[in-house]
Amino acid sequence: MTDSTNDGTAPVRPADSVRGSLASVEQLAGGLTTAFLALLSLTSLLAAGLACLTGVGLALLAPALRGLRATADRERARLSRMGPEVLTPYASPVRGWRSALTELRAATFVRDVGWACLHASAGLALGLLGVLLPVVAVRDTTFPVWWTFLPDGAAGSALGLPAGDWPTAALVALMGVGWCAIVIGLGPGMARLQAYPGRALLGPPPGAELVDRITELTASRAAALDAHTRELRRIERSLHDGAQSRLVTVAVLLGSARRALDRDRAAAESALEQAQESAETALSELRGLSRAILPPALDHGLADALSGLAADCPLPCQVDTTQLAPCPVSVEAAAYFAVAEALSNVTQHSGATRAEVWAGKRDGRLVVRVVDDGRGGAREDEGTGLRGIRQRARAHDGTVEVTSPDTGSTTVHVELPCE
Repeated sequence: MTDSTNDGTAPVRPADSVRGSLASVEQLAGGLTTAFLALLSLTSLLAAGLACLTGVGLALLAPALRGLRATADRERARLSRMGPEVLTPYASPVRGWRSALTELRAATFVRDVGWACLHASAGLALGLLGVLLPVVAVRDTTFPVWWTFLPDGAAGSALGLPAGDWPTAALVALMGVGWCAIVIGLGPGMARLQAYPGRALLGPPPGAELVDRITELTASRAAALDAHTRELRRIERSLHDGAQSRLVTVAVLLGSARRALDRDRAAAESALEQAQESAETALSELRGLSRAILPPALDHGLADALSGLAADCPLPCQVDTTQLAPCPVSVEAAAYFAVAEALSNVTQHSGATRAEVWAGKRDGRLVVRVVDDGRGGAREDEGTGLRGIRQRARAHDGTVEVTSPDTGSTTVHVELPCE
């Protein structure tokens, strides 16, 4: 099947062009609405500014600025529906005349006013053309159907060509076909041209996205270091309180057995038996500790590891990994522990009768979802399980979304970048 986007090698189908033209007409009509609002916002802002010269306009300044912001936000929402999201750059609302005066010195105000001037002029003209051209195209194309009902001498075409006979009516219809070609050919470009000032001026100032990304990565690094420190402390406690104490016991028992070997063989055998049990227990604890660091099940891939978790789950658990692809081991380990913790919560707290696990790779991200049919109402502040999942995901610059209404069924949705 031919792709609808023209990459220079695949032809564009006529149906795709028509759909693109209809979409552009819709976008131009939406831009026409915000253009009228931008014109109204500029008028109210100008009126408030003139009133300030007389000393009575300070009370009007804050509402005028709020109106300009509301219009700009509406354009941001429209542009976000058309393509990439346009984020709002406002840090705080405009409450009174003092904050309004502060807003007048902000870069966002200058950018909003610049956009409003461009959109209320060029955007308004493009919007009117985008709405009127299809009307004219339909009018002239269908002209042979209804021209006989016009009074004598009335203009036939949009260009004022009088129509008094069928050849002229056919000529007008051909002109209508030409208008249709113009709409199909120029409509998408006009829509992009109308949207360009909004995308260039209404987003955050240059560098703001970089600052936000640096802040996000700094928080992610702090979370990774914190999770790493907690993991090291857990391992140290497990070694100190578990395996280390067991091995000390083994050493003490072996010493007792060696001293009792000549004088009390039964006591020596008992001490050796206890030492063997302690050594086996220490070995088991070390094995469990190593599995907690990186589960051996991941040696065969995340799909088999998740299947193993589902098999060990006391509840019926269905696993779907048909869309799963290989990912870095650290990412697969984070996903494995997230599913393990989620299934543990399902077993212990949800009262569910079944669970479902879905894992797949989408747009360079490993997506894992665990759903149960329990009573819902899961909250991160009521335990460490969900917080642990979020911290593990955040350490990998991932996200976690928990949906758990009180009416039942909890969904844990984890996304981890893996490219």
